Amino acid sequence: MPGTAAPLVVAVTGVTGYVGGRLVPELLTAGHRVRAIARNPSRLRGRPWFADVEVVQADAGDLEAIRTALEGVDVAYYLIHSLGTGHRFEARDRATALTFARAAREAGVGRIVYLGGLFPEGEELSPHLESRKEVGDILLASGVPTTVLRAAVILGSGSASFEMMRYLTERLPAMTVPRWVDNRIQPIAVRDVLRYLVGSATMPADVSRAFDIGGPDVLTYRQMMQGYARAAGLPQRLIVKVPVLSPSLSSHWVGLVTPVPSGLARPLVESLIHEVVCDEHDIARYVPDPPEGLVGFDRAVRLALERVRDAEVTTRWSSAAVAGAPSDPLPSDPDWAGGSLYVDERRTTVDATPDALWRVIQEIGGERGWYSWALAWQVRGLLDRLSGGPGLRRGRRDPVDLRVDDAVDFWRVEEVDPGRLLRLRAEMRLPGLAWLELRVETGDDGATVFAQRAVFHPHGLAGQLYWWSVAPFHGIVFGGMQRGIASAAERR
Repeated sequence: MPGTAAPLVVAVTGVTGYVGGRLVPELLTAGHRVRAIARNPSRLRGRPWFADVEVVQADAGDLEAIRTALEGVDVAYYLIHSLGTGHRFEARDRATALTFARAAREAGVGRIVYLGGLFPEGEELSPHLESRKEVGDILLASGVPTTVLRAAVILGSGSASFEMMRYLTERLPAMTVPRWVDNRIQPIAVRDVLRYLVGSATMPADVSRAFDIGGPDVLTYRQMMQGYARAAGLPQRLIVKVPVLSPSLSSHWVGLVTPVPSGLARPLVESLIHEVVCDEHDIARYVPDPPEGLVGFDRAVRLALERVRDAEVTTRWSSAAVAGAPSDPLPSDPDWAGGSLYVDERRTTVDATPDALWRVIQEIGGERGWYSWALAWQVRGLLDRLSGGPGLRRGRRDPVDLRVDDAVDFWRVEEVDPGRLLRLRAEMRLPGLAWLELRVETGDDGATVFAQRAVFHPHGLAGQLYWWSVAPFHGIVFGGMQRGIASAAERR
C-alpha cells in the first residue's frame, strides 16, 4: 500500500460492511489515524483492529451527528449504500449523500473518497447503478475535493458478487442463463480496490473527479464462471443462454441457488445487463500500478478460494446486513419495554467442563448445524429463502471464532461473552422479533449447567398466531438442541 509523508486523520463510514471492514486495517498499516464511524459501535466489538481506532457513534443521515464526527478529519471515506434494502433505496441513498456532503463541507474535511459502480455512458442504467452514479455526482458537487472510484465486479472472498458467481458455478453443472451472460465485464480484485482507496487519501488538493478502476482482464460472465470452475478444479459448466429470464426471475433463481438473498441479488443481476469496461486508467497517475501488475482474474479467484478454504475470510457481504435497529429492545430489558414476550427456557446439567460446553456453543450453525431435527431446520431455511429471507446458506464467517455482528445462517450475533453467553438475533422473515440465548452456568454443586432460552416478541395477531402454530414443535427443535449440544460437550 502507498505510504504518506505524514499521518492523516481519516474517517471511515460503512465500517461494518464488506469493504469498510477490510479498509480500516490497510489504513492503519499505511500509518493513518483512523476514526471508525458507525450507527451502532457495539457491532465493531471483536474486530481485531477495534482497539487501534477511534470509534464514533453517528448516523450519516443525521446532519449534526455526522458533522461532529467529521470535525478534524483530513479524509472521509464514504462507503454507504442501501443495496438490498428493498423499496425506495434510491431516495435513502440520495438523502444520506446530500447530508454527508454538507456535513463534510461544514466540518472542513480535506477530501471525500467514494467507492461507486462502473457504468457505461449514454445508457439507461439499472436502478442500482443509477443510484451509485447519482451519489458520486452529489459528492463531487459538495465543494470538497472528491475522489470517486468506479468499480464493476469485485473479486474477493466474501464479496456478494464473488459468492453469487461461486455458488452458481459450484452447484449447477448445467444451467440456463439470461442474455447478459455474454456481456463484457472488467472485474477487479479486492486487494487492488483497497490499494486504490488507500492511495486516494493523498491525492493533490486540485484533483476532484471520478476514476474507472478495473483489473487487467475483460471477460464475459460466462467466461468468469468457467474460469472459476477451472480454479476450483471443477469440470467445465454447460451454460445455455435463453431470452426469457428477466432480472426479477433471475434474482429469485439466484436467491434459491446461492446464499445471496433475492433482495440483494436483484440489484446485482440488474447491473449485469450492462457491459462495464473501463474507459480510462488515469488513476495510475496518482496511485501507480504495483511492479508486479494488477491482480488478474485467475489469481484473484485462487486467492479468494485460499481464504475460503483456510477460513480466513475477514469480512463478508452479510456483514453489512442490519440485525435490527439500535432502538429495538433487548430480551434482557426489565419488564421488556417492547411489550409481551413468549419464552421457551430449558436447563440441563452437563457432565463436561464449562470450557468444553462453550466450545460446542461457539461452533453452532454453518457446517456443524443446530444439533437437533435437521429436516426441520432445512425446511424452515427453505421457507425463509422463498419469502426473501437469508435462509441457512449464509453459514458462518469462521467455523470456530464468533464475534459481535457475525452472521450465523439466518441469525446475527448480538452478544458474545466468551465462556458464558452467546445471544443470537433472528434475521429470518418473522412477524416479530426473536432471539436465541445459549449460556454456560455453574450450579450450586459446582456442576456445569447449559441454559438455553428462545425469546419471541410478536407483532400483532400474525405474531401471536405464528408462535402458537410452532409451539408444538419446540420440544423437538429446542429440546433436541438442548440434548444435542449437551451430548456433544460430554463427548469432548
